Amino acid sequence: MANHRQQAHQLVDQLEAGQLAAIVHLLQVMTSPFLRSLSLADVETDDLTPETAAAIERSRSSLAKGEGISHDEIRREFGLEK
Repeated sequence: MANHRQQAHQLVDQLEAGQLAAIVHLLQVMTSPFLRSLSLADVETDDLTPETAAAIERSRSSLAKGEGISHDEIRREFGLEK
């Protein structure tokens, strides 16, 4: 385990600020039982209209193709850059 911890520290030290923020969020989700359960929860689709279900599928497809907008880009757009 110590080896994995050392390797993780070495990798984290190589990250840029935006990447580090993403890793911190991931670690928070992994270590918080509540956040982990939310991240693993199924999306309830019982009340979705066909139009909404189609819009969700288009969004997922777009993200799968890498067409999403990065967190850093959104922060810049709204003037939230540190």
